[in-house]
Amino acid sequence: MPFRYCPLCGRPGNQLLADGDLGDRELVRLISVSAPGWSPDRGLCLPCLALFRGGLDRFRSNPTIFHGGRLHILPTPLRVGADERFTGRGVTIAFLDSGFYPHPDLVSPRNRILHYENIVDSGFDPAEIGRPDVSSWHGLMTSVVATGNGHLSNGLYRGIASEANLVLVKVGSAQRILHDDIRRGIEWAITNRERFNIRVINISCGGDYEESYLTDGLSQAAERAVRAGMVVVCAAGNVGNSPDHSVLPPASTPAVITVGGFNDKNTLELEDNEVYHSSYGPTIDGLQKPEIVAPSIWLAAPILPDTATASEAWLYDLLQNTPDAELREVLRKHPGIDHNLDQAIELPIYLIRHLVAIRLHDANVISGHYKHVDGTSFAAPIVSAVVAQMLEANPELRPWEVKRVLIETALRLKRVPVERQGWGTIIPARAVARALERLTREPE
Repeated sequence: MPFRYCPLCGRPGNQLLADGDLGDRELVRLISVSAPGWSPDRGLCLPCLALFRGGLDRFRSNPTIFHGGRLHILPTPLRVGADERFTGRGVTIAFLDSGFYPHPDLVSPRNRILHYENIVDSGFDPAEIGRPDVSSWHGLMTSVVATGNGHLSNGLYRGIASEANLVLVKVGSAQRILHDDIRRGIEWAITNRERFNIRVINISCGGDYEESYLTDGLSQAAERAVRAGMVVVCAAGNVGNSPDHSVLPPASTPAVITVGGFNDKNTLELEDNEVYHSSYGPTIDGLQKPEIVAPSIWLAAPILPDTATASEAWLYDLLQNTPDAELREVLRKHPGIDHNLDQAIELPIYLIRHLVAIRLHDANVISGHYKHVDGTSFAAPIVSAVVAQMLEANPELRPWEVKRVLIETALRLKRVPVERQGWGTIIPARAVARALERLTREPE
């Protein structure tokens, strides 16, 4: 049956796989609950079918993720229709953030962190990265959202660039990241570009004030990074619902790729999306930002190990999977983690279950190792990961070509104002396919 676009990913095609071609009833069920507007008679393209078939085994090995007829949180590669042949191999992404942690999804079974640098403390101890503190959280999440391999979820919650290398550059703390320290972080990346083969810089933080990119030192540093051959990806910010919805440097810089967000409601239905409160232009220089958007809510991210939050998530996950007859005994064996649950130990079992469900919901817990997060800070790493895929597919791509391909292959969202989405949401498979096409073209 001919069709123009796949109803799930929007890819053009000539043949549709319908109900009779799908075979596995559990596969059909998985697609149906993940894409509420889809039905088998609408069909889907081969790449989408391959993604779901690959995901089904991972879902089967994680029974707490897929139950009750629905998925709790969709894995990012499946959610955005990533081409899973490419995982960022041979590409290094530099992350600029408040702090980091060597999470198992980054270092097991192979440590892909090539270097850690602390811009704000010249006398820093390199071993500090292994000591979790409040400043470690944000950079931990941004780096794993992009490049985690899902080690603690049997490969389920992995990033799109799950084999990329990382350079981690601390440019502040959870309390404050200074305008000038982001500049210094970019300059460090420029200086060390060839040493670590840095092809992408992810900046999920912003400066302190608006200033023209023609005079702002931070913006000029970002421009130099692009001229040096690195793709710079910046989060737009999260003040889109305020009267002053400004996009701050370096995201306001022309040469960078500025990423806004949208709410896809944790489904694969292209028509079922909503606006997110991401910042947007025009900038002080009259530039419209962002250029593109990516999902920015309901995103799976790691929990920082050895923290109170990690202990709570572990307990909630354990209780969720404990039989009723053993529930009170588990609570007695693990006192002091959640005082509300300690006090509820003599309540009827159904009320304890209800309280556990509330705690899971309020803490955004997916499992003992992951929670869901929101913000353009996490939309930007998705795009950085797609860029790593593109550069793996075609290492000759220059930064301006990468930006152009992402814009040309984006898809406009019908329910999000144009000024908030630019050219639309990224379609990773299209972007990678276009990158491959450019291998056979004459240089422009």
